[in-house]
Amino acid sequence: MNTKEELKPAIAPKAAEAPQPAVAPKGKLGKWALAVGVVFVALAGAGLLPRLLHERQLKADTAELAVPTVSIVTPAPGKRLAGLTLPAEVRPFVEAPIYARANGYVTKWYFDIGAKVEPGALLAEIDTPDLDQELAVAQAGLAQTQAALALAQVTADRWAELLKTSSVSEQENAEKSADLKLKQANVDAAKATVERYHDLKAFTRVLAPFAGTVTARDIDVGDLITSGKELFRLADTRTLRVYVRVPQSATPEVAVGGEADISIPEMPQRKFSAKVVRTAGAIEANSRTLLTELDVNNAQGELTAGAYAQVTFHDLNQAPALTLPSNTLLFRSEGPQVGVVLGDGQVQLRSIVIGRDLGSEVEVLGGVSAGDRVILNPSDSLVSGAKVRTAGPTPPGPMAQR
Repeated sequence: MNTKEELKPAIAPKAAEAPQPAVAPKGKLGKWALAVGVVFVALAGAGLLPRLLHERQLKADTAELAVPTVSIVTPAPGKRLAGLTLPAEVRPFVEAPIYARANGYVTKWYFDIGAKVEPGALLAEIDTPDLDQELAVAQAGLAQTQAALALAQVTADRWAELLKTSSVSEQENAEKSADLKLKQANVDAAKATVERYHDLKAFTRVLAPFAGTVTARDIDVGDLITSGKELFRLADTRTLRVYVRVPQSATPEVAVGGEADISIPEMPQRKFSAKVVRTAGAIEANSRTLLTELDVNNAQGELTAGAYAQVTFHDLNQAPALTLPSNTLLFRSEGPQVGVVLGDGQVQLRSIVIGRDLGSEVEVLGGVSAGDRVILNPSDSLVSGAKVRTAGPTPPGPMAQR
């Protein structure tokens, strides 16, 4: 018994004496969790936000770089010139080769090259033995037909009298009258032949058809003259015709009555006044020029026909064409084109009409206006509808891009 009682106190108090863990209140635990969450979110945001901003900036930069940046220029008027100088050819007002209608031999000539002659002046004489013989034959034939006509006239008159007494028939009288008409026709034909030879005989005297200067003599005494041989060349140089080909771009200002100056290399200090008298009225397809004729007074003989000259037109460039730099052009199957930037940044390809090539610039006769923004150095892949961005303000003209 004592043993059991002694053992009880050693076993009973073990549960009551065990230490209990401390339990935190619920309010403090929630605050700690919230603080930890805020710290976590802050740390996550600090790492994610720069990445998001970088991606957004990258997308913006990519979109911006996808739109090419181009330099632009606006068409500008070309230089206003005081006049237009063009090469020209000086020709006589009237020029003609002189031929002989009669065949024969030259017996005399009276004027050499450079001689001034008046209308009807005798230039040369030709001996025509064959023509003289043919004329004699024609005259003899005329005499024969006239004799036959006289006999036919007498016969017809006699048979008309006999018909009154019924000594001949009406048929016989009609035959004699018809024979008279036939003989008269033969006489007329013979007279025409004689007159023809007389006219040919007149051509043995070679006469000047108009006043002028003998510029060529192709005969000498004793030369045999046949049909088609040129004897002289005669030119009227008191007034000269000047022919010049005006470029198409300047033709609107060329008008009949316009004034111009003529100069020749041998007399660079001299100017000769000329006037536009007529134009061809049509542009030549090969050269795109208008043939224009001017008259210049040469009464003093200072200008030489056939010479090379230069014509300076006055005030032909009142409205100069627009110009663009040559590096704005695109040459494609549709012809020359340029890229024009519209207000929304879209590109519009326009076909243009090119005038004169001025080297670094070209004249543009159509397709663009003065306010258009034209792309400099366009790429070969440029198409209508493409988006572009312009670099800086629009320059005032082609010269600003140099």
